[in-house]
Parts: sequence; C-alpha cells; structure tokens
Amino acid sequence: MAWFKRTDKGIQTPTEEKKDTPKGLWYKTPSGKIIDTDELKKNLYVSPEDGYHVRIGSREYFEIFFDDNKFKELDAKLAAKDPLKFEDTKKYPDRLKEAQKKTSLKDAVRTAVGKSNGKDLVIASMDFAFIGGSMGSVVGEKIARAIDYSIQNKIPFLMISKSGGARMQEASLSLMQLAKTSAKLAQLADSKVPYISLCTDPTTGGTTASFAMLGDINIAEPNALIAFAGPRVVKDTTGKDLPEGFQRSEFLLEHGFLDAIYERKNLKKQVNLYLDLIQNQPVRA
Repeated sequence: MAWFKRTDKGIQTPTEEKKDTPKGLWYKTPSGKIIDTDELKKNLYVSPEDGYHVRIGSREYFEIFFDDNKFKELDAKLAAKDPLKFEDTKKYPDRLKEAQKKTSLKDAVRTAVGKSNGKDLVIASMDFAFIGGSMGSVVGEKIARAIDYSIQNKIPFLMISKSGGARMQEASLSLMQLAKTSAKLAQLADSKVPYISLCTDPTTGGTTASFAMLGDINIAEPNALIAFAGPRVVKDTTGKDLPEGFQRSEFLLEHGFLDAIYERKNLKKQVNLYLDLIQNQPVRA
C-alpha cells in the first residue's frame, strides 16, 4: 500500500535538481484553441483545431516549397546602409544591428533558387520578424536581382509577401522600390516568364501597392490581412463601419482582387500546377 502512503515526509528534491516547465510547448490561437508546438510544426504551423495559419518566415516557406529543402540563396550578404542618417528613438544602424542579431537575417527578404516538384523556381520570401517586414532599399534590390535571375535563366518567379509597408527610416528611398520592383516585373512579363504572387498575413502598404498585386496569378493564405492602409485607418478616414471580414483574403477573393485562396499544405502543389498550365507543360503529379 506504499502507493497511497508517503514513505518520506516533505519534498526531498534538492533545489538545484528542480526543473522549470519549458517555455513554448503550447501555442494559443486567436480563437483560444491550444495546440502543442511540435504538432503545430508538423502541420506546417497551421492549427488543426481551427485552421489558423500562424505567421512564418522565409526559412519555413523555403522548406515548404523547395524539394528536400535544398536551394541556393541569392545575394545573401546584401545589407542596408544609412544614407539619410535617420534617427528616431534609435539610430537606424543600431536598429538594423538589433534586428539582425534578433532574427539572424540581413534584411526583410531572402531570395533563393532551387527545385520545386523537380523543376527550377526562384522564390523571394519576406520576413515580418525583421522590422515588421518593412520594405527598404535592400528589399527592393534583392527582389529586383531575383527577377533578373529569373529572366536570364528563364525560371518562374514566386513572390511571398508579408510586410507592414515601406520603411520610414529610408523615406523616399523606400518608396522608390515600388516603381523599381514594378518595372522589373514588367520586364519579366515581356520575357514571358511566369510570376505568381502569394500574399500572406499581413500584406500591407507599399508592398500591396506594387509587386504583391502584379502576379500573373495572385493567391493568398486563409484569413490573411491584405490591404494598403489598415482597417482602423480606413475607418477613421471614411467615418464608416467596415463590412465583416473587410481586407481579409476571403473578402478580396469575393471582390475580385485575388484568384484563389489555398491552405498552406496545398501551396506547393497548386503553385506548380499553375506554372505547368501557364507554360503549357505536362502537369506534374
């Protein structure tokens, strides 16, 4: 009966042997659903309880799209300067160093080329973790160079957008990237190389006003915020209550701004299906 009786009085575990509960074992979705983080990762960071798509970055998207997660990163060392000597609560170079240390990224976009379902694909994927995915001169330059690579090698281009908009620390230099990337996409179209745009949560500001909405096919993940200005700004400006689900991907699909919405587990299959159809090639299994 020792199972039901305490043989030793008091707690005997020495303080140095006590273990804290590890952090990050569970994830709570906005609807209140709780999911084990290991299970969440296996499910491509989508909650099986309510289908909520957790924000992920370039590392996870490359793993989803590239076969065996094998790829060659393009312009990996490109980093921003401070031509305007901008300073708010911090100096811009200090803010960049802090973001680089925190995220292990050079800037808010990574570009790479690799095989996806057996065929070459160039991907530019933004990272919201780096200063809110803000679009500065490096973001525009890396996207432009990735498009050039696609043109030179006749490889389809996939843009994965996730951004809070233009980077205020670079002012007009940031805004110039809208025209720069749009011009490069026009060259891509002239070269008859396919371009698919994937909008993820959130895709806002100058990103939406330029490359994110210029795809041959524009698709999105479920319930992604896609807009130029945020819902609060629009409501304060117009003075009107907004429709339910306003600026979410389902609303935009219904009103003709998107071609389709796909769950994350289907993205690789659907993107490559579109590419086969656009290029009039045999459909890959």
